[in-house]
Amino acid sequence: MSADPYQILGVSRTASAEEIRKAYRTLAKRYHPDLNPANKAAEARFKEIATAYALLSDAEQRARFDRGEIDASGAETPPPRYYREYAGGAPGAGAYRGGAGEEGASSAEDILAELFGRGGGPRGEHGGGEAHFRMRGQDVHYHLQIPFLEAFHGGHQRLAMPHGPTLDVRIPPGVRDGQILRLRGKGLPGFGGGPHGDALIEIKVEPDPRFILKGDDIHAELPISLSTAVLGGRVTVPTPSGPVAMNVPENANTGTVLRLRGKGMPKAEGGGHGDQYVTLLVKLPEPPDAALRAFVAQWAPGQAPHPREGE
Repeated sequence: MSADPYQILGVSRTASAEEIRKAYRTLAKRYHPDLNPANKAAEARFKEIATAYALLSDAEQRARFDRGEIDASGAETPPPRYYREYAGGAPGAGAYRGGAGEEGASSAEDILAELFGRGGGPRGEHGGGEAHFRMRGQDVHYHLQIPFLEAFHGGHQRLAMPHGPTLDVRIPPGVRDGQILRLRGKGLPGFGGGPHGDALIEIKVEPDPRFILKGDDIHAELPISLSTAVLGGRVTVPTPSGPVAMNVPENANTGTVLRLRGKGMPKAEGGGHGDQYVTLLVKLPEPPDAALRAFVAQWAPGQAPHPREGE
């Protein structure tokens, strides 16, 4: 929901809880889907009205909206490693709870029961009809920030949501930045006995200074000594799954790229892993080595002054 909830209900920002309730009651009676069969526009309008009322009937959420801390969808900017929630899914979704938030406010279910009977649908001839309209609850989105290594290995999180129960989330191995995990039935409750919506967890993977992910492959840099670059040798390479031994060939240079097969990110489809590519960085000794300096001084005169000269 992007429109202003006050405008949707046709009330001012200073409206009392009772004025908001009356506006919702009037609009709900006009646009209820059971009174407008096969009218998709009326159904969409009813959902929009119900979601606007869910926000404004909650005193805490209404105050936060008025202060500009959340928008009409309930979206807020989270602090680091916190969980941001915002509206999503069907039109009019919201990440706030509906209900009696202040004196005089009533839940949408209560108002529909007053209008149409306990089920939220139209009354029968004698006023005792069952509900005919059931609306699924809205989906709620959360942002979850996790370290790169947790994205690689997977894991479990227990999330204490600001406006709901604790959620148990399984992080699958190889989850990617921006991937959304769906927890079915953990969203907002529905209307007229309709099912709950879902909780959608959007993953934000923290960068790791050692690794860069490109597709299924991981790229890393590895400093090596001058002697290893010239003579070759066996070195230890950090990987997300732990240290791995790797052979460096003779006459390796800065920029030489070596591959470790199967040491990349777990693949989302088809199983297996990508590869890890290791870029070598030749490092001179620190502090400077006098013997090396003397050798190079004797060796240099017979060499091209620039590496590309003489090619």
